[in-house]
Amino acid sequence: MAGKRPALGRGLSALLNDGTSQAPSDEVKKEIAGGVALLPIAVIEVNPYQPRTTFKEEALDELAQSIRELGVIQPITVRQLENSFQIISGERRFRASQRAGITEIPAFVRIADDQTMLEMALVENIQRQDLDAIEIALTYQRLIEECALTQEEMSQRVGKKRSTITNYLRLLKLNPLLQAGIRDAHLSMGHARALVNVSEEDLQIELYKRIMAEGLSVRQVEALVRDAGAPKSSSKNRSLPLPFDFQQARENLSNRLDTPTKIERNSKGQGRIVIPFASDGDFKRILSALKAGERE
Repeated sequence: MAGKRPALGRGLSALLNDGTSQAPSDEVKKEIAGGVALLPIAVIEVNPYQPRTTFKEEALDELAQSIRELGVIQPITVRQLENSFQIISGERRFRASQRAGITEIPAFVRIADDQTMLEMALVENIQRQDLDAIEIALTYQRLIEECALTQEEMSQRVGKKRSTITNYLRLLKLNPLLQAGIRDAHLSMGHARALVNVSEEDLQIELYKRIMAEGLSVRQVEALVRDAGAPKSSSKNRSLPLPFDFQQARENLSNRLDTPTKIERNSKGQGRIVIPFASDGDFKRILSALKAGERE
């Protein structure tokens, strides 16, 4: 008869002082690095580089109920710090485990510096099945800007063709209204790839409204784009995909003003902020919101 299978982590709760947040010794760190350990939740902290910043409450509750019944099936991934362990991937499972009231969670332990951790977190995020196309595009852009990866290096890291990465990055050239349509699943990736060839944003928006109103297929949109001629902007003044912090600023401004604000930036770092309004009354509302922001 086979002997009883030992518990994950060889009794990590005992090694880590019965689940307290006391720093693990160097000997314990060496023992668990590179393997799966059953770590006390008390010694784990969240990832400040987490690409996803919002978690749906209902989905967390459903996962917490599953964990109560079946436990955590897939270990999270953490890195060792001096006094704790920090999540690289699996924060949703970690949060749900906290809700479920369990005290330990299986974790694959890695050794990584801040830069490596950010790269691992972003690459892991790309592999998720529930990301929309804009979230994927923004993650690719962060890998370029913050991890200094080329598209070829990203292709190797995430197992995607370079052309696929390029197509996602091109989505960031779309008008913010269209990007919101992609995130809300009103526009498919096929529609978006056709519209990204339209350099005039007014025409982009006009075609988007027709897609919504008439239920146009991807082929129909491609034909409309061809008929429109889709004139190319000059490389000298071409608007570039916004850096991640510009994207965040635009989203925050749009939310604050309750209107799809646009930020344009060319290769020289020059640009403009455009705040559209629908009427004189809407203009006064936006102006009041801007003044209120100044007082904060």
